[in-house]
Amino acid sequence: MPIPGIPSRADLLVHLVRTRIAGEVATPRENNLSHYRKLANGDRNFWLGLELGDRWRDEQDVLAVMAERCGVSDDPEYRYGQDTIDPELTVDALERLAARLRKAADGGQRVLFATGHPGGLLDVHRATAAALRAAGCEIVVIPDGLRTDEGYVMQFADVAVLEHGATLWHTHSGEPMKAILEGLEGEGRPLPDLVVADHGWAGCAGQLGIDSVGYADCNDPALFIAEAEGTVQVTVPLDDHVASPRHYDPLTAYLLHAAGLTED
Repeated sequence: MPIPGIPSRADLLVHLVRTRIAGEVATPRENNLSHYRKLANGDRNFWLGLELGDRWRDEQDVLAVMAERCGVSDDPEYRYGQDTIDPELTVDALERLAARLRKAADGGQRVLFATGHPGGLLDVHRATAAALRAAGCEIVVIPDGLRTDEGYVMQFADVAVLEHGATLWHTHSGEPMKAILEGLEGEGRPLPDLVVADHGWAGCAGQLGIDSVGYADCNDPALFIAEAEGTVQVTVPLDDHVASPRHYDPLTAYLLHAAGLTED
């Protein structure tokens, strides 16, 4: 059951493990390693809107970053079975994210929210957008009529998403974010001061020089690499689609409280 109110750090750690947002997550080791290998082999579907060049051609270098920043096993001989996200790293990253949200609130910044994982993270982004608006931030409204090869780029509950066939679409692509930023420039409107997102939405924004923070699963190494390189400011490790979206509510409450965006 969800934790009522604002959890302590200790309570949140227990909750993350119990719901498998962190700890022993559903993503198996073989899937993680397959994705790390594809990124290292130059498969741009796994670059999440980033330009990684030839810097990450060694799969073991990718694994080392993921062990350090996400908490997967660092043993290259461990090929099959259960893999993990370190819940301490999840909460540490939430606290870094909270500091960036506080900066946005203090400066009344323009903030754009987007998700490629609407089934899991839409309400996390929606609640964060509402809290920043209440604190005086401008939540960026995206231009109308945007589309990519995958579908239409639209905004739902303050969060940019991809729509395809009357369904909110799961996407790793950076193209929707690129379409938004080009659309804003085409209308003569300022770009966001901050993007809060995941998947290619976060990667593309960071690649184009915008302050970008986001969430990523243990089989999506690109955003962790981007944080290591300084292209993305914060990447929060978590399972980005657990059984119930309500399981993320305590995480969101902790984040907003740490950012000073809730009433005590």
